[in-house]
Amino acid sequence: MTKAPTKPDTQLLHLVFGGELDDVKSVTFRDLAKLDVVGFYPNYAEAYQAWLAKARETLDNAQMRYFIVHLHRLLDPSDGKAG
Repeated sequence: MTKAPTKPDTQLLHLVFGGELDDVKSVTFRDLAKLDVVGFYPNYAEAYQAWLAKARETLDNAQMRYFIVHLHRLLDPSDGKAG
């Protein structure tokens, strides 16, 4: 018996990116051209796993920081505009 396909969970788009900071007390990047865009993820759990892997890779560099951006909070599909 074949199982009917299930509807995927609601997509909540997240971006994981990082780079070297000028100062660990701020979020000013040393060189925007060298930002590392890790990727886009359909949910927080997957984004968190990607963030964690990159954070662990760069543990020896105190200036390097990775972030998770909740893109789904910036997009309002009801009016088609970024908000």
